[in-house]
Amino acid sequence: MRFTEDFLRLLAKFQELEIEDVAIEAEELEIHLPPPAVIPVGAPAAAPAVAPPVLKPTELIEVEFTPPVMEYPGKVVEVTIGATKSEGGTRGKTLTVGGETTPPFYLFEKAPPHPPIISLDVFDTKIPLPRALKAHVKDVVGNPAEWARLAVEKFGADMVTIHLVSTDPLREDTPPSEAAKTVEEVLQAVDVPIIVGGCGDPKKDLEVFEKVAEVTAGERLILSTITLDMDLDRAGKMLKESGHIALAFTPIELNMARELNRKLYEFIPKENIVMDPTTAALGYGIEYSFTIFERARLAALMGDPELPHPLVCAGTNAWAAREAWMKEKDLGPQWGPRELRGPAWELITAVTHLLAGADIFMMMHPAAVRTMKEIIKQLLNYGAGKPEEIENWVSVRL
Repeated sequence: MRFTEDFLRLLAKFQELEIEDVAIEAEELEIHLPPPAVIPVGAPAAAPAVAPPVLKPTELIEVEFTPPVMEYPGKVVEVTIGATKSEGGTRGKTLTVGGETTPPFYLFEKAPPHPPIISLDVFDTKIPLPRALKAHVKDVVGNPAEWARLAVEKFGADMVTIHLVSTDPLREDTPPSEAAKTVEEVLQAVDVPIIVGGCGDPKKDLEVFEKVAEVTAGERLILSTITLDMDLDRAGKMLKESGHIALAFTPIELNMARELNRKLYEFIPKENIVMDPTTAALGYGIEYSFTIFERARLAALMGDPELPHPLVCAGTNAWAAREAWMKEKDLGPQWGPRELRGPAWELITAVTHLLAGADIFMMMHPAAVRTMKEIIKQLLNYGAGKPEEIENWVSVRL
């Protein structure tokens, strides 16, 4: 067998070649074997290479974090409540809400121009109250003027809400003229702005509001509530002539809120409207209420022309939850005493809506009001956290 150069070149790329049934005829055969590696007898094997140790960081890298700042095209309308003597009223001061251009407590973007305000509820007649509430007002129940004075002087209310529940046709059916006198008595007892609430009957409420507006023109009261069930032509004319503020109430439906606001715009400016899109209590639909408040506020900031109004939270609705007032023995020991549970229920209801954008809070329990004021103060004046305090939050004493 003779190998051509081409064949040898093809075989050159193989490291090993097996040939069967081949006879090699040669005069001289040279075989080259590579010398084996020589390892001295008894010499230790070389140690494997060791990777250098990885040094652990001794401190965190300090970098500056700047929260993203957004600009919003819309703005919440500013509403001034009450009127001083120079403005045609009798109040010692006025209160302004609204004006926000950022979501609630986005202080890294911009602080709100006005803090939220709290109005304490007062009723024009004796009503059943949970014991935790009645203990604080038992001496003034049935006397709305003294109740209002107590709310301002002792409990620190920014405003007072006088609920004319006795005007209910199914209750005492108090005539509008007598209800208006009650409002006048409250105005004489305190010098803060007030909210006038009706009984919930749209026909009777409108009659009462018309009489109240007649005797309190110039005071810039908030009339609570104006609803789609009312004769809005009459209500609009009354609001326009008196200069009072409408509390526009709708049942957890922003499209209805838009509709009501559109109809009110035909009579009064946007600066004379505040909104309550319905306040649900903790455990009784608060997640729906929170969502509606939040959507309304974000819509205002995004420039919605029909929702740019301050929001009102009826925190007192928390007392409609039976868990707020039932006895401990009926609920179980894990619920704790109702004297603490009740105000806590009201407080959590209010704080939840505070974080969703509410500007005005209707409340009742003095402890809930006091704590709410402190929370608002802390949120508006927060600073850098202290790590040594944060890590010990588990053991903090309340």
